[in-house]
Amino acid sequence: MSTERKVPMRRIAIASCVGTTIEFYDFFIYGTAAALVFPKVFFPALGPAAAAVASFATFAVAFVARPVGAVVFGHYGDRIGRKRTLISTLLLMGIATTLIGFLPGASTIGVAAPIVLVVLRFAQGIAVGGEWAGASLLTAEYAPPGERGRYATYPQLGAFLAFGLSSVTFLVTGLLMGDKDAAFLDYGWRIPFVLSSLLIVIGLYVRLRIEETPIFRQAQEQAAVSPARERSRPPFRDAVLRQPREVLLAAGSLTIVFSFFNIGTTYLTSYGVNPAGAGQSRPTVLVAGIIAAIVAGAVTIVTGRLSDRLGRRRLIMTAGGIGVVWGVLLFPLLDTGSTLAFVVALIVTLSVVGVCYAPTGAFLPELFETRYRYTGAGLSYNLAGIVGGAIPPLLAPALTASYGSIAIGVLLSVSAVLSFFCTRALAETKDRTLATKPVERELVPVS
Repeated sequence: MSTERKVPMRRIAIASCVGTTIEFYDFFIYGTAAALVFPKVFFPALGPAAAAVASFATFAVAFVARPVGAVVFGHYGDRIGRKRTLISTLLLMGIATTLIGFLPGASTIGVAAPIVLVVLRFAQGIAVGGEWAGASLLTAEYAPPGERGRYATYPQLGAFLAFGLSSVTFLVTGLLMGDKDAAFLDYGWRIPFVLSSLLIVIGLYVRLRIEETPIFRQAQEQAAVSPARERSRPPFRDAVLRQPREVLLAAGSLTIVFSFFNIGTTYLTSYGVNPAGAGQSRPTVLVAGIIAAIVAGAVTIVTGRLSDRLGRRRLIMTAGGIGVVWGVLLFPLLDTGSTLAFVVALIVTLSVVGVCYAPTGAFLPELFETRYRYTGAGLSYNLAGIVGGAIPPLLAPALTASYGSIAIGVLLSVSAVLSFFCTRALAETKDRTLATKPVERELVPVS
């Protein structure tokens, strides 16, 4: 009989969800600020169009940094454990975000302001690059058989909760300042960044109360008796040499997640308030974001549970099929200028993300072996972030100027096609066993 105490799945689920919510909140307030504030604060010498491109370029920097974070933190996550690595990513994100809140603008320190901004954004990217895989592994490796999709949904919810929370923070800050646009540009936008330091304390408290996953402990025991040559191999080397096909196909599979999410959040925030775009007020756009985040979160919960019955692969391919059609419909709907159309457009766009994002928390961990699972899952996820997360928002302003908004919709449809066929080339994983032998640890399911 095991002498270990029971580990409540409720605690594991909450720890993964709270952690990803806080880290993605930090990540997304940058995106909201990049759309609403940074062109004027950090790039005032450029024209409106060039300033928007420069602002979104600093946003895209984090997606380039994310694979670096996946490799660095994946190495330690596979070597020293999921828990300690996740605490490190949380601290790095919190420090970088808080410092952005105190960073003087270009009018104060000149060109040094955007340079430091890029450095801090790169640090954010490294942190979130190591966060997602660890949080997903935390729930997937603890989850009871047959319920991995259900529990692996919790860290996925963090992205939608974070987007809603960042929208609420900017909305409240803006409303409290009324029409004082100068005050908002001077210090109002900084408040959400500084407040993140308080959230980090909460996240640390929650994560310090969890234990290492039993599957990782089992892998450590097996590694202790394995040949020294095998123990010394870097997890990154094993992931790219032993499963390169899975790394690349999984990255292609998740392209739709990043393209639809980042266009639906960061770019549509900018497009929504632009008189030449959707022509909505700032509060309207932020409220629409809150509503869309709530609906997409609900879709994510339902889809995560369905993935245990229908399979991860089928649901991601379904999202790809819907995304092909929705991509070309999105901007004609937005360009009607209707507030209702904007809200519906944002809801559907983020719901497409929810359908394919929910199964991902279980799908990627199931694709890779335990001893390099953190690295393999994180690398695939963050490579998708470059293709789907960095490139579309960066190209969007130029595409709109040259070909009209429909070009961005076509770009979204292309990412959906890529996702569909890459997912189709992968095997179904819902019935795979993560551990190589029974794990003697009793779990208490969430009631």
